[in-house]
Amino acid sequence: MEQLIRSVEMPRDQCRTGQGGTPMPVGRYRTGTDKINYQRVQSVALDKAVLRQNRVLTGHEPALFRESFQLLRTQVLQRLKENHWNTLAVTSPRASEGKTLTAINLAISMAREVGYTVVLVDANLRRPSMLELLGLPEQPGLSDYLTDVLPIEELLMQPYYLEDLVVLPGGRAVENPTEMLNSPRMEQLVADMKSSTDKCIIIFDLPPVLATDEALAFSHQVDAALLVIEAGATQKKDVVRAVDLLGATNILGTVLNKARTANP
Repeated sequence: MEQLIRSVEMPRDQCRTGQGGTPMPVGRYRTGTDKINYQRVQSVALDKAVLRQNRVLTGHEPALFRESFQLLRTQVLQRLKENHWNTLAVTSPRASEGKTLTAINLAISMAREVGYTVVLVDANLRRPSMLELLGLPEQPGLSDYLTDVLPIEELLMQPYYLEDLVVLPGGRAVENPTEMLNSPRMEQLVADMKSSTDKCIIIFDLPPVLATDEALAFSHQVDAALLVIEAGATQKKDVVRAVDLLGATNILGTVLNKARTANP
């Protein structure tokens, strides 16, 4: 796996984590940039037993893999600060490599950094799964915002004990996710999120690069991307192909997920 990481010829930071066709609305788009009031979002309670079962960071206090995400958080924050970036995509070459859980745990770790508001967006509109990992029932989210004229604050959620983390769920699954993610309404939403507070980081959980074209279509709207690969499963050719397809996207590094440790 070490050779696999080095084979991608661009700077990489590696961090190991534990095992574990709707019509688009016409018109009524906002003009200019509106600030989102993150103080108006709904608070939700998370079941720590469910989080623990799903290997979500806050369900493990202390967690052996928490240090891995603290290291990943530090590395990512340094790169974002150096380049004055505040939007990050998390994706993977193929499905089931752990990108959604990585995005959740990275967002939680970042939210514990004093002074940051972290917005975690489930942008996998074909198969949204973030609420399931968090142990929450289905509710309207990003796809509903993009198809209906709804205030974004009505769709955002904030865990009770993580006041600096805001979650935008994916909403109902749709058949035309690429068109939605490329719509003027989505572009305006990203602009609104980026400008709503000086110290805000937005993390988008995107579909796998080699499975659909959504990640490629949306990548121009983010400052950088993080590629999640599965230890012992992701093939070298898939990593190289994913990086090649992402093209001009700034790739911060790779996260080696599901790595075996002496104390799992």
